Amino acid sequence: MKKLKIEKHNALTGIEIEQPAKSAAGIKAVINSIKYIFERTSLVRGTKASLKLNQKDGFDCPSCAWPDPDGHRSGIAEYCENGAKAIADEIMDKRMASPSLFLQYTVAELFQMSDYWLGQQGRLTEPMILKAGNTTYEPISWKEAFTIIAENLKKLKDSNQAIFYTSGRASNEAAFLYQLFVRMYGTNNLPDCSNMCHESSGIALTESIGIGKATIVLDDMPKAELIIILGQNPGTNHPRMLSSLEAAKRNGAKIISVNPLLEAGLLYFNHPQLLQDLLTGGENITDLYLQIKINSDLALLKAWAKILIENGAINNTFIQENSIGFEDLKADLAKYSLSELILATGLTEDEVRLSAEWIGKSDKIIACWAMGLTQHKNAVATIQELTNVILLRGSIGKEGAGLCPVRGHSNVQGDRTMGIYEKIKPEMAEKLHQVIGFKPPLENGYNTIEAIEAMYTGKAKVFIGLGGNFYSASPDAEYTRTALENCDLTVHISTKLNRSHLTPGKTALILPCLGRTEIDFQKGVEQFISVENTAGVVHQSKGAIKPISDNLMSETAIIANVAKLTVGSELVNWQQHIDDYNSIRDLIEKVVDGFENFNNKVKKPGGFYLPNLPRKGQFPTNSGKAVFICNKWEPIALPSNHFILMTIRSHDQFNTTIYGLDDRYRGIYNERRVLLINEKDIKKLSFQAFQLVNINSHFNDKIRIAEAFILIPYNIPEQCLAAYFPETNVLVPLKSSADRSHTPTSKSIKVSLEAVFENGKIKLAKVKTR
Repeated sequence: MKKLKIEKHNALTGIEIEQPAKSAAGIKAVINSIKYIFERTSLVRGTKASLKLNQKDGFDCPSCAWPDPDGHRSGIAEYCENGAKAIADEIMDKRMASPSLFLQYTVAELFQMSDYWLGQQGRLTEPMILKAGNTTYEPISWKEAFTIIAENLKKLKDSNQAIFYTSGRASNEAAFLYQLFVRMYGTNNLPDCSNMCHESSGIALTESIGIGKATIVLDDMPKAELIIILGQNPGTNHPRMLSSLEAAKRNGAKIISVNPLLEAGLLYFNHPQLLQDLLTGGENITDLYLQIKINSDLALLKAWAKILIENGAINNTFIQENSIGFEDLKADLAKYSLSELILATGLTEDEVRLSAEWIGKSDKIIACWAMGLTQHKNAVATIQELTNVILLRGSIGKEGAGLCPVRGHSNVQGDRTMGIYEKIKPEMAEKLHQVIGFKPPLENGYNTIEAIEAMYTGKAKVFIGLGGNFYSASPDAEYTRTALENCDLTVHISTKLNRSHLTPGKTALILPCLGRTEIDFQKGVEQFISVENTAGVVHQSKGAIKPISDNLMSETAIIANVAKLTVGSELVNWQQHIDDYNSIRDLIEKVVDGFENFNNKVKKPGGFYLPNLPRKGQFPTNSGKAVFICNKWEPIALPSNHFILMTIRSHDQFNTTIYGLDDRYRGIYNERRVLLINEKDIKKLSFQAFQLVNINSHFNDKIRIAEAFILIPYNIPEQCLAAYFPETNVLVPLKSSADRSHTPTSKSIKVSLEAVFENGKIKLAKVKTR
C-alpha cells in the first residue's frame, strides 16, 4: 500500500463559487446519490442496500431521525441524498481502513489528515490498540481488548473516574445494555450527544408540557394550517421533511421560516420522484421568510406573544381549562417595549406584525426547530417562549398542531428513552432495583461538558465511547484534545476512522462494530435491533448486507463482553443477551415504561407509538396542566467591530462526518474553511471579498483562534457570521453553555476578525467562478 502525502486538515483546497441555489433536491440530488453510492461499492451491493433503506422490513437510515410514513412507502427510494451518502459510507467495500493503514502512519501523521480524507479510508475491519509509548496502532484480539478494558475499569479507585459516552447511532438494545452495565459498575457518568444538541428542548418542554419530545406525528404535517420553522435547515439536515412541507403547502398551509440564512430547502423543493415537480420546478416552501439576526429568536417570540395578547388573538377556552401561569406571562410581557424587541431581531415591524397576524388567525399550528434554537445561552428560555406562543393559540393536543423538536441523529431520542442520561430518573432506578436486583447510584453523573472537565483535570481516567466522534463533536477543540489525551485509557466503538481515534489516551483501543446496514447473526440466528424516531415511533431495523469483515462485533456483543469481565454475570446473563436480542427486549419491557409486549409490537411492520399525553391534550406536569413560563430577555451587547458567529453544516456533511468538500446549495465548492459575511461588514472593516482572516472568539478575557478562513460575501444579517463545524469548534468555549441544559453555545459565539498577511500584503484566496 503506497503511503500518501500528508493532507493537512487546516489547509485550503481550492475554492470555487457560484450563486446559491434557490431550490433543493431535484435531479441533481438523485444523480449525486447514485454517484456517491456506486463510487464506493458494487452495483449489486449498493442496489440491495438502497432498496432496504427505511423500508418496514429493512434497516433504519443511520442519518437523521425524521419519521418514516406509517402507511405506504416508496419502494424505489424512501430516503434522501444524505441518507444515500450515509449508507454508502457504511457499505463501502472499495476502500477499507485495514491494519496496514495504521502501520503506515503514526497517530500524529493521521491527525494531520483532513476529516474528509479520514472518512474516505473506509470501514474499520478489526480491533486495534495503541500501546502506551507507541506511535502507531496495531491489531489486537477481541479477548485481549476486553481484558484490558475490564482491568482498567476494575483498578479505578472510584467508579466515577470512568466516562461512558453514547452517540445517537446506538440501538435501543445496545443503549439499554450499556446503561445497565454502567450503573451496575457504579456510576451515572453517561454523557451523550443529546447534551450537545436537544438537551435544551428536553428541559424546556418537560417544564412546560410534561414531556421532552415532539407532540406531533408525521400525518399531522399535511393537516396543519400554519407551520413555523425556526433555526433549522431541513434541505441539508432533514431532507425528507421537505416532502411533508410540500404536502402541507398543497393542502393550503402557510409556512413561516425564521433563519439568518436563506436556505435553498426553505425556498423551493423539487421532489425527485414526482413528475409534477420535475416539470414545474417544484413547490414554493416558504410564504414568509424572516431573516432574523442570530440569537434574536427570543425577542421575536416575545413580540409575537405580546401582539397576540394585545390583539385578543388568543384561545381563552384552552388557556382557562388547560393551562396555568397566563396572568404571570401577561404581566411579564408588559415589561417589554415592542419596538425594542422588534429592533433586536433586525426585522421590520411589518414583518413581525404580519407573521403574528398569521399565527393569530390559525388554529392548527406546528412549530419545528433544531440547533438554531438549542445552542445558545438562552436556549431553554427561547424554546419555552415558543411553547408559550403555541399555548396561547391552543395549538396542541389536536390534529395538525403541536411542537416538534426535530432530532438530528437516528436514535438519539431512543437512547435517552433507554436510560442514557447522567441524571437517573427515580422510577427507572426503582425498576432496575426490582427487576435486576441491584441499587443503581442516584447521584448525578457528568454531562458532556463536565466529563471533558473531569478528564482534563484528572478526575476521570477512562473514556469509553459507544459510537460518535467525541473530539470533533465537542466544543473547545484543543481543551477537549488534552482532556482525552490525559486519560489512562480511551476506547472507541466505531464503524469508521475518525479524529477521536487520533486523540488517544495513554493506551487506546478502536473496536470495530457492525453497521445498521449489515446482517447480524448470533448463534446462527439473524437478529434485529430497534430505534425511536422524532415522532416517538419505535420500530425494528434489520441489516441486509453481508458484513464488510468477519472480525466485526455487534454493539450489544461488545458491551456485554466488557460487562461480563467487569461486573460479572451473577445478576445478568450477559451471554444470553449476546446470543438473543429478544431477551434484551424482554428486559426493556420490564424496566422502561411504554414498552409493554415489546417483542410482539416491534415486529409489526412500522412498529408502534410510545405514549405521549400532550398529543391527547393531557399534560403530565405537577399541576396536570400546560405551564406558561416567564423568561427574561436581554439585548445582546456587541461592540461595533465584533460579530456573532454560528456554526453550520455543509450539504456534504452529516454531523461530524464529511462526505465531500461541496456545499452546492450555498454555491461553495471544494473548500470548507469559509466564513459567510454580509458585504456591508466587509466594507466596514476595510476588508476584501475572498481575503483570508483569522477568527478570534472572545470569552472571559481569553481569545481562541481559528486560522485562515476565506471571507465569502453572503446574504446574512449584519454583524452575523456563519462557518462550518468541526473546523470552528476550537472557537466554542467549554464554559460557554446554555443556562441549565449546559448545551455548548455553538450558534452564538462572539468573535472579531483579523486579516492574514503574506509578505506584508493581505492574503487573498484563489477563487474560481463556476
